[in-house]
Amino acid sequence: MTDLHDVIQGTAVVVPIRSLGPGHRERIAVHLMALDEHDRYLRFGYPANDEHIRRYVDGLDFERDDIFGIYNRKLELIAMAHLAFSRDPEHLECAEFGVSVLGKARGRGYGSRLFERAVIHARNEGVELLFIHALSENTAMIKIARNAGATLERAGSETDAYLRLPPATLDSRMSEMLDEQIARSDYRLKVQAKSFWDFLAGVQEMRRGIQDARRRTPR
Repeated sequence: MTDLHDVIQGTAVVVPIRSLGPGHRERIAVHLMALDEHDRYLRFGYPANDEHIRRYVDGLDFERDDIFGIYNRKLELIAMAHLAFSRDPEHLECAEFGVSVLGKARGRGYGSRLFERAVIHARNEGVELLFIHALSENTAMIKIARNAGATLERAGSETDAYLRLPPATLDSRMSEMLDEQIARSDYRLKVQAKSFWDFLAGVQEMRRGIQDARRRTPR
């Protein structure tokens, strides 16, 4: 079975990225805790343990910030991004971007796709400056920022990048609406498919149990 994000439209591969809400909190925690020690260090800037991650996830404010994710056909969250809006009344036009991708899902451009999705949403929400704060050794994140045309400033082991965003347009608003519709449809199909395969696996397990019982029954 082919995921919708493997469907090719023209020359571009469609990667459904959906907005995540409080109902996805546990899957977000599972995703982040699946990162190895080094990846956790790159994502959070310190060696985050499971307790740190749990506190981070519990503290996510889905009313203020926006979380985006990519699910595979097993409904496993393989990549996610956090777009955190400034709380400072004097800098409401600013937001910060953070992203994580599971090791097995690397090399598919998911980080860049999540960044593009976040940029579109940030523009539509009136954000003028998008910031990325990363360890200088986080070459993947720095590459995403550089490719987007962000200004980079390195200070020792850390690098700050900022990207000035253009105002929202009708095209940017329609693009975000279409992306979200595609992602929601893709997610519903994956839920249905997983439910079917789980049901089928249960039926097969039941059949094996019946067959084993028959073999053990004296004749």
